[in-house]
Amino acid sequence: MNPPSHASARVTHHFGASPERVFDAWLDPKTAGRWLFATPGGQMVRVEIDARVGGWFCLVDRRNGDDVSHIGRYLEIERPRRLVFNFTAEPQAPDHDRVTVDIAPMQAGCRLTLTHDVRAAWADYLPRIERGWAEIVDGLAEMLGR
Repeated sequence: MNPPSHASARVTHHFGASPERVFDAWLDPKTAGRWLFATPGGQMVRVEIDARVGGWFCLVDRRNGDDVSHIGRYLEIERPRRLVFNFTAEPQAPDHDRVTVDIAPMQAGCRLTLTHDVRAAWADYLPRIERGWAEIVDGLAEMLGR
């Protein structure tokens, strides 16, 4: 039996906002720059989003004088329920992770489930990856007013 080729981190969050509002926050540069990959002590210095299948994004957060890039390409965009993109924080990396954002309507608001698939070699980092995404999604919730 072959070992698994990937492992997954998963984060779920309930929002009081509509699925459309939560979904759009991922693709609007002005909005995404306020929360996506933003850190409390950092400064977002670049936000470029080409929001179409095959399009790409690049967000750069300056942290303690160092620029940290977050780059990806959109694989699926199904407003307002699903967004899939590949992702790397290392522009020269040969492989990219895959991130899936599923948004399900609820009676009041919506439920977002984010799944980040990494190569199996990174499985030990899953708790750290989940904490990072949880902080990012909490930033989205804060920006949307919970």
